[in-house]
Amino acid sequence: MDSRRVFLPGSTIGIMGSGQLGRMLAIAARRMGYRVQTFSPDRHTPTGAVADVEVCASYEDRRAVEAFARQVDVITFEFENIPVESVQWAADFCAVRPSGRVLHVCQHRLREKEFLRRAGLPLAPFSRVGSEEELRAAVEQVGLPAVLKTAAFGYDGKGQLKIQLGADLTAAWARFEGQGAVLEKWVTFSKEISVIVARGVDGRMATFPVCENEHHRHILDVTSVPATVEPEVAARAVALAEAVAEQLDLVGLLAVEMFLMSDGEILINELAPRPHNSGHFSLNACVTSQFEQQLRAVCGLPLGSTELVRPAAMANLLGDLWSEGEPYWAAALRYPEVKLHLYGKDTPREGRKMGHLMAFGPSAREAAETVRAARRSLTPGAE
Repeated sequence: MDSRRVFLPGSTIGIMGSGQLGRMLAIAARRMGYRVQTFSPDRHTPTGAVADVEVCASYEDRRAVEAFARQVDVITFEFENIPVESVQWAADFCAVRPSGRVLHVCQHRLREKEFLRRAGLPLAPFSRVGSEEELRAAVEQVGLPAVLKTAAFGYDGKGQLKIQLGADLTAAWARFEGQGAVLEKWVTFSKEISVIVARGVDGRMATFPVCENEHHRHILDVTSVPATVEPEVAARAVALAEAVAEQLDLVGLLAVEMFLMSDGEILINELAPRPHNSGHFSLNACVTSQFEQQLRAVCGLPLGSTELVRPAAMANLLGDLWSEGEPYWAAALRYPEVKLHLYGKDTPREGRKMGHLMAFGPSAREAAETVRAARRSLTPGAE
């Protein structure tokens, strides 16, 4: 398959994964004249609701994966936890962007951190852990406090345990036994920031404005753009994101989550080779959204402008909001500068991302205040 081949409108995009990120990617693709098929083990999904074809099969079903690949022109991803073997099966029949190598690195914390270290990029000290004895050795090497994380398939704080001085390491490892893990030094940062970078088949790159992220219960809560950092800090964050994309030989979209330390140092925390929750602001606040940009990149088209039209903020809407019934949507929409995005999920659950609110403002801080107020208004009596 020609690695620089261009897929023009009218082509068929295959999306592996079927959640809200795939839904927003599919909407962008259909708006630009592409056809869309989605592949996942689930039926009646957020992506499937807007795709031309929804294929329901296991990622381990080689026959189904190959049949899907024969029906599309290029496959891309809405989340990275796809078996690499499945990607290799698909690559025999269509273009796959980003490549299986990129997913192989980014879907496994240890491989990701070792890749970053080999590339000479800054990150917190870490050590591989595969047994209680290795955990004890890692504590000696890394120091405490630290965070023990599963090596594979973790997101939104799942599979993580903070280990303090004096902790019972036997009990800590009992929660992870049977899983590969990484012990990472606990760092005290001043801000969590992220940069989303797109890289095309020709190697050209475009980055979105640096985001400032606030988390609650390990889940992204509010993103404000532009981040309140010095221009020099923003420039270094962008340079780091571009360096990662270059080292990965990425074709597609990459979110790089970072810690900004009090002394101005920037450490890379995690990578996601797909659209990212912190990039949802771009749907309304940038000339080109992250979803259109992913489409442009994987189809070999020129990348779009990432210019920020106005300061903005995004607030996640989790299933917790439904605990007392349907949220009062009209209350949030009384704020004229607020936009509502719902993901078409039928069943709200605690911690499940059901949608988000977007708000504009004269500054990122004021936009964040507005979006928080609008979200509070969704629950009667909360104001």
